[in-house]
Amino acid sequence: MADEVGFSVGTVARRLGVAPSTLRTWNRRYGIGAQELSPGRHRRYTADDISRLEHMQKLILSGASPADAARVALSAGLPAAPDGKDGLPVARPGPGHGAGGQRISLPGATPAARGLARAALALDDGLMTEIIEAGLARDGIIGTWQDLLVPVLTGIGSRTAHTGNCIEAEHLLSAVIIGALGGRPAAAPARPDHRAVLLACAEGDQHSLPLYALAAALAERGVRARMLGADLPYRSLAAAVRRSGPAAVFLWSQIASSGDPASLPALRPRRPGTRLLLGGPGWQRDRIPGGARFTGSLTAAVAEVMAALGRG
Repeated sequence: MADEVGFSVGTVARRLGVAPSTLRTWNRRYGIGAQELSPGRHRRYTADDISRLEHMQKLILSGASPADAARVALSAGLPAAPDGKDGLPVARPGPGHGAGGQRISLPGATPAARGLARAALALDDGLMTEIIEAGLARDGIIGTWQDLLVPVLTGIGSRTAHTGNCIEAEHLLSAVIIGALGGRPAAAPARPDHRAVLLACAEGDQHSLPLYALAAALAERGVRARMLGADLPYRSLAAAVRRSGPAAVFLWSQIASSGDPASLPALRPRRPGTRLLLGGPGWQRDRIPGGARFTGSLTAAVAEVMAALGRG
């Protein structure tokens, strides 16, 4: 029956792990996708259409631009792949393209991470956004951060440190990530917690991306955090703690020069019980004071914040 009437855009989008709007954009811009209309004028996808789209997606994840991937997929003349258990065609492997000869070392990374790295090197912000949004829809904030974003950021950062190149790719990718994560806290419904959660970088540290990931992960759980951002002077942090009496303060240190626990201020809120959480490779872990807790992952940071709010 499915072969007679075709598949809806929503069904195909779930199969490929992309938004329905992405499929419509590909159809409008590149002419790939559903070519037939049902009697109700809704586009329906045939098995051949889906095979071409899966071929296009594999090319994109290997680093090709959407336009080039669509052109190759359309010219390949793919037959319908064998049906899977859900009636949709089974994906076919497709060839990949590089990114101008540049490569990022990503041992053990997923195909999506490799595709994101190549899109970053190609400065293709549109493709980066598509890959990240697909990851968020498929794996949520924590899964996308740990399995997709961290490996690529680490790989690009390592290349920059060793060669001095790819700084522009790192900056553009960071901007795309902030765009993808930054709006999620405001859009998510929040429970009325009596105590705030403050997020900030250590004084002297500009690496605020992990704060956006934590804020978005907390928003998924109905918690809205107050983002104080990069390089926050500790006197300002202490003032914010006195005024808001937060349940938890999370400080990120990426670089060793900002991670001296001896410089941490005495945080005295109006109400007792503020939990000081530290994250990032910059902290000197053997010198962390007893009143602070180090969190080694986004999952651990979320768990600590939820426990501080009494929702662990």
